Amino acid sequence: MSSRRRIVVTGMGCLSPIGIGVETFWQSLLQGKNGVGRITSFDASELTSQIAAEIHDFNPDDFMHKKDSKRMDRVLQFAVAAARLALTDSGLTVTDENSERIGVSIGSGIGGMATFEIQHRNLIEGGPRKVSPFFIPMMIPNMCSGQVSLTFGIKGPSFSVASACATGVNGIAQAMDVLLTGRADVMLAGGSESAICNVAMAGFCAMRAMSTRNDAPEKASRPFDKERDGFVMGEGAGVLVLETLEHAQARGAKIYAEMAGYGCTNDAFHITNPDGKGAARAMQIAMGDAGLQPEDVDYINAHATSTPVGDPMETQAIHEVFGAHKLAVSSTKSMIGHTLGATGALETICCVLAVQNDVVPPTINYEFPDPECLIDCVPNLARRLTVRAALNNSFGFGGHNAVVVVKKFSSN
Repeated sequence: MSSRRRIVVTGMGCLSPIGIGVETFWQSLLQGKNGVGRITSFDASELTSQIAAEIHDFNPDDFMHKKDSKRMDRVLQFAVAAARLALTDSGLTVTDENSERIGVSIGSGIGGMATFEIQHRNLIEGGPRKVSPFFIPMMIPNMCSGQVSLTFGIKGPSFSVASACATGVNGIAQAMDVLLTGRADVMLAGGSESAICNVAMAGFCAMRAMSTRNDAPEKASRPFDKERDGFVMGEGAGVLVLETLEHAQARGAKIYAEMAGYGCTNDAFHITNPDGKGAARAMQIAMGDAGLQPEDVDYINAHATSTPVGDPMETQAIHEVFGAHKLAVSSTKSMIGHTLGATGALETICCVLAVQNDVVPPTINYEFPDPECLIDCVPNLARRLTVRAALNNSFGFGGHNAVVVVKKFSSN
């Protein structure tokens, strides 16, 4: 670790069901605010799951020109908005002189699914001439990075990772690689998702992956709880400004924390894997990359989606890696639902703030302990805790496992 470039976080921006902007998001997490409710964006009455964590107060005109936003799916609008917030927070201005040394790695698990649904309906009802010429660039996931690069004039490495629910963390990890290899000095990294629409919800309902607690949506997302019955769809975006330490110090940037390492594996077993071995290996690789031992880690922001199979798997993996070492493990999905490709980015922001502020957010809706999930999940109330290092776990359909390590920054 000491012989390679160090990577630090100098800016963050986010949109979530419990607040727009990092400070609002963070305070809402610490207060245990719940963003889940009945779906309002379309008629979900025929779905088995009629609940989601929607963002109700987003106005794209606050972040971009109206003519531009009209040519973007909501997922792209989210990405641009989160990137603008992150750049503002970092104090970094993109100029002709530095634009080629700044890059973008913002992914999406699904892309512009709502646009796909609308344009497919146009095709069926009106024929090919009714399909918008903006259909493809509004839908494809790479346009999260593409539109951010276009909006801010960023000319360095630009790409998007798509690895389902691991997208956000893998996007950050790939951005770290770009910085480590010297191909850029700054990377905007993260994920965006807005898939609360009929076709996406219907697909997940058909898989029987979603909670059907329609009569009590505020209780539906309950990671590690014995009464959990599936995940709740959320939407949002998170973008972090990552810089080499040398570049950040040269421009006098504030530094939130250090991105110390990452691990990426695949189960190569099934689209989901109940034994957790790939997840455990990803955590071990990430800690090894960061030069940390299990006892050096104080907090894990768990993937824990509130599914019957996934939560015990992750619990098992954590026990395998950490053994008798006691650490706090919480799931912010209890409050914001599962934001798919954005989840790893939002949860990395959470880890950065936990490390910076020495407090960890709770897992809300925890009422009934599950013998298969015996873990300190920080039930229902935030906790003051010295956090020297934190892991963010993200595991995606397809067997993708991704883990990043966030560490307290020290100039030494």
